[in-house]
Amino acid sequence: MSSSPAPGCLPLSRLNAAAGGSETLPQPQKHELSSGSCRMRSLVIFYLCYLLCLGLGVACVVCVCVWNSRWRGGFAWDRSGLQFNWHPVLMVTGLVVLYGNGAVLYRIPLTWGQNKLPWKLLHAALMLLALILSIVGLSAVFQVHNAGNTPNLYSLHSWIGIAAVALFALQWVVGMAGFLLPWTPTSLRKLLKPAHVWLGGGIMLLSVAACLSGINEKLFFVLRGDTPYSDLPPEAVLANTLGVLIVAFGLVVLKILSSTEWQRPDSRPEDMAYTPLLQEEN
Repeated sequence: MSSSPAPGCLPLSRLNAAAGGSETLPQPQKHELSSGSCRMRSLVIFYLCYLLCLGLGVACVVCVCVWNSRWRGGFAWDRSGLQFNWHPVLMVTGLVVLYGNGAVLYRIPLTWGQNKLPWKLLHAALMLLALILSIVGLSAVFQVHNAGNTPNLYSLHSWIGIAAVALFALQWVVGMAGFLLPWTPTSLRKLLKPAHVWLGGGIMLLSVAACLSGINEKLFFVLRGDTPYSDLPPEAVLANTLGVLIVAFGLVVLKILSSTEWQRPDSRPEDMAYTPLLQEEN
């Protein structure tokens, strides 16, 4: 899925990083115009993808809220079926939408060339909020199951979901300790970086898979009798649309993360390593 720059084009991040270089040979005007055109095209494509990411995220949250408020009876916290409705809302909002937006934060060109401290804090805060919402969403469904003597963790959906949240929690703790604490050795940070990036994309895939399997499982449970799932009633249309939106959101996030031309300049292996939070320079 990784994209490579067109011939004659420098990656967007390299063009930004090269702005402060010293003693470079003058380039032909044609090459400068070509590089500037490539940079502008890369910027436009990135922001189109980012706006699409934001729009799909909002659409996912709206769809899951409408589904559970209109067709599933609304929300409560009383260990009834209405409490269960919090589960899909919180998991889609936290484990998919907030997580995805937190993951692509460093790819926004407006954050480059600035003090990284605020963006580190925002990235950590978004991920922590996403993790908290996911844990509350799991708590909601466990309480409902226990109150109704329903078995827990027997379906593929539950296995994937638990794996995603557990890896997410591990990712956040290791990322906090590895990249933000001042006593973490630089060699350890360099060792953790590829695993941190790879696992981040893996968690996104697991989150999407958990949501899709959960939507399908829920529809098979509730659409029976006079309105079977196979008749595709309006509730099924909306829930299936939610699934399509989640897939589209995940694909856009992974596209942004996998494009090397949209990497932050100091995130490249040959550039500077991460600076711990407490050593950040203004």
